[in-house]
Amino acid sequence: MASIHAYLNFNGNTEEAFNFYKSVFGGEFITFQRFKDIPGQDHVAPQDQDKIMHVSLPIDGTSVLMGSDTLESMQNTVTQGDNIHLSINAESQEEADKLFTGLSQGGKITMPLQKTFWGAYFGMFQDQFGINWMVNYDFTETEN
Repeated sequence: MASIHAYLNFNGNTEEAFNFYKSVFGGEFITFQRFKDIPGQDHVAPQDQDKIMHVSLPIDGTSVLMGSDTLESMQNTVTQGDNIHLSINAESQEEADKLFTGLSQGGKITMPLQKTFWGAYFGMFQDQFGINWMVNYDFTETEN
């Protein structure tokens, strides 16, 4: 069965926010990745290279708080109240397809499901009720 986690977007202060969350919840980051560390980062503006591409902090045995900076240099901005996504981690590509297709029905797809450079099958959409979703399936070594 899929699990659901909160994904937060920030206007350049993700690192500050997640260091605060870490001080409250404890634990260690699972992922802490800057834009300068990703493949193809040459399209990212110099002022955005040190911003956070993805961070994840486990909250308990099942919940993970995740986030990233949006890049104004790529015409992305954060509107408070619209900066939260529900992120589904599927257990198979088939489950990801089923959930993505079902939940996005009547909504607006912002990124179709596709293989990504981080080894996942991933897509995003806003459902018919205005809720932002991300669907992710992490490929195993044999599936890559």
